Amino acid sequence: MTQNSSGRKRPNILITGTPGTGKTTTAAALAEVTALRHINVGDFANEENLTNGWDDTFDCYYINEDLVCDALEKLMEEGGNIVDHHACDFFPECCFDCVVVLQTDSSVLHERFTKRGYSDHKLATNTECQIFQALLDEVKENYPDDILVILRSDFLEDITKNVETLTSWISNLSPAV
Repeated sequence: MTQNSSGRKRPNILITGTPGTGKTTTAAALAEVTALRHINVGDFANEENLTNGWDDTFDCYYINEDLVCDALEKLMEEGGNIVDHHACDFFPECCFDCVVVLQTDSSVLHERFTKRGYSDHKLATNTECQIFQALLDEVKENYPDDILVILRSDFLEDITKNVETLTSWISNLSPAV
């Protein structure tokens, strides 16, 4: 992870990964210890009516990515945000100082998906996404390597360790000049 070169006084961090990898749990825990703002993109889009209908196949709303980016623009310019979402290719590169990809063993994910009551189709699709590292590939295609961090997220202890790692990085950032 590199130092914040964006000029923002507080960094913006994107936490991404396949559904079930602990993005929201990690982001919320990190926000709690750092006083950064946690933005769960799915919740934000629903609360701000930035959706384009319902996806019956995946049992979720279609997020209007352009509207989400427009609505978040000022907050991202200010800095101090932890954004969590399972997709990242629609966010401009300049939005983030650090992009974290959480990865979880597929057998652990399968168990989490089953507990969540995912349909067979949703379970299979999300498990394949993790196996083929689709989110990691998406991040590598859209963000520079020097802001990419890959973290394991199989167990509760991993979340604690990941929050400590990210908190340390945040505390070591040079203040904006």
